[in-house]
Amino acid sequence: MSDHQKEYKRLHANVWPDYHISDYSISHYPPLQLLIATFKYTGDDYEKDMEAIREDEETRKWWEITDRMQESFNDGATGSGKEIPWWTDVDEVFRFEGGSATL
Repeated sequence: MSDHQKEYKRLHANVWPDYHISDYSISHYPPLQLLIATFKYTGDDYEKDMEAIREDEETRKWWEITDRMQESFNDGATGSGKEIPWWTDVDEVFRFEGGSATL
């Protein structure tokens, strides 16, 4: 495990304020050095809450530290919270939230 990986994990042991987000997780796939983040949004104004996160001083400090430990897939991205998104959105292809399934 690299020093960046150790520091990234250490930093994530302490989390930031609630912005109507739950079940937030970040997974690491070492062979590709790939981070995969997922969360559930529980609010009613996603754009407003995402803007509040972008403007939160603690979050901006957090991004300044952690962005240096990552590479973005988005051409021209220079960091989180900027015009060109740092993280890449992907389409969900399957979800199962429990209950019984019938074939």
